[in-house]
Amino acid sequence: MPVMDGYTAVRTIRALPDKELAAIPVIAMTANAFQEDTQAAADAGMQAHIAKPVDAELLVKTLRDIIFRNSRPDGSSK
Repeated sequence: MPVMDGYTAVRTIRALPDKELAAIPVIAMTANAFQEDTQAAADAGMQAHIAKPVDAELLVKTLRDIIFRNSRPDGSSK
């Protein structure tokens, strides 16, 4: 990204004063597929990390999980 990397962008989003905007789901989609990349995405505040090339089934499952989790009043996945 030309202005900031994805980790900085999501940290900036998470720091917004509007809590609803700050909680918007963010998924990393990157060719960086090592465990430390997945951890860095989680540490930055992302809900998921999907490595490229993208597995369509994994993408759909991840989106469903995040949408379902965010539709529950307590934010839980179960």
